[in-house]
Amino acid sequence: MLKRDCKHFPGDRPCKFHKIEGIKCDNCSYYEPVTFKILIIKLDAIGDVLRTTCILPGLKEKYPHSHVSWITRKNAKEIFYHNQYVDRVLEIENFETNYFLKIENFDLVLNLDSSPISSAICSFVNGKEKLGYALDEKGKVYPINPEAEEWFLMGAFDDLKKKNNRTYQSIILNIAKIKTNNYPIIINLSDLEKNFAQNFLYKNSIDRSKKIVGLNTGAGARWKFKSWTLEGFETLIKMIIEKTDYYVFLYGGPQEKERNDYLSQINKKRIIDTGTENSLREFFALMSLCNILVTGDTLAMHTATALGKKIIALFGPTSANEIESYGLITKIQSDLDCLVCYKMDCDYDPNCMNSIRPEIIFNKVLELIKD
Repeated sequence: MLKRDCKHFPGDRPCKFHKIEGIKCDNCSYYEPVTFKILIIKLDAIGDVLRTTCILPGLKEKYPHSHVSWITRKNAKEIFYHNQYVDRVLEIENFETNYFLKIENFDLVLNLDSSPISSAICSFVNGKEKLGYALDEKGKVYPINPEAEEWFLMGAFDDLKKKNNRTYQSIILNIAKIKTNNYPIIINLSDLEKNFAQNFLYKNSIDRSKKIVGLNTGAGARWKFKSWTLEGFETLIKMIIEKTDYYVFLYGGPQEKERNDYLSQINKKRIIDTGTENSLREFFALMSLCNILVTGDTLAMHTATALGKKIIALFGPTSANEIESYGLITKIQSDLDCLVCYKMDCDYDPNCMNSIRPEIIFNKVLELIKD
């Protein structure tokens, strides 16, 4: 009577359908045998993990009865809450994950990151077909399939990265051998999360007839010039406050606390600091409140894209061409010839970020909101 091969059976307890409806396997309409197992390996940078969810709809189109496991870092696990395409998330920091990977056999293993640790996992696990990147006996990363070679070379040579005109999504889908027109970045907010966002508006006495301009003011510690200047944000905020009736919502993480504290003092009634200690899901929910977002090449940009927001994205050291716009992103860059340098720091003045003028951003905000 017990159907152990069903994707809903966890092994050590009743499945959710038995708990809710009392139903048993012999007459269960929810029975889904696991006939094709997929492992996706994508660990580093939460924003990269989020934008890689674009492969999931295409995978399900190609393998409709598949069971999908995704191995990632603990800090990215919340991305997959309420994601209908992923059946199981494995945390690399959890030692128990090693036992699953050692014993289980996968029909398809996708490693879409050429980092040594991701590639080592790909080489370690049992898979009938592997795509992307693996680690050889000498500890060196190599592309498994021909479709993975182009991205591999771009990771090795900055000049190839700068010349690239293809989006990340098109490259990753090609590596995974997926042909589809359905490749969204996926965030599904629960009703509780939506209520959390609405309660935030209520607690801050927000007039819901007014537009909200979101400003993601940082970009993390790794890429200093992914983030626009404090002076640029300050001038832009003053223009918005003086020339419109819009609210300004400030977004960021712990590293933006001091910056957002400072900017919020410009006008305490119309500049709302959404907080820098939110969980990832709370950050997603609060991002859903803005009508338009101004940001660098960041997690916030990918989040707003998944939520269908209009976005003004500022690019400097990283590639604007690599970003899929989805009809939502307006890309702004300076006219310097040293863009897409992928440098962690820079002593040029003017540089790629301080040469972007606030009035350009302000005029684009007005244009997009009117649209």
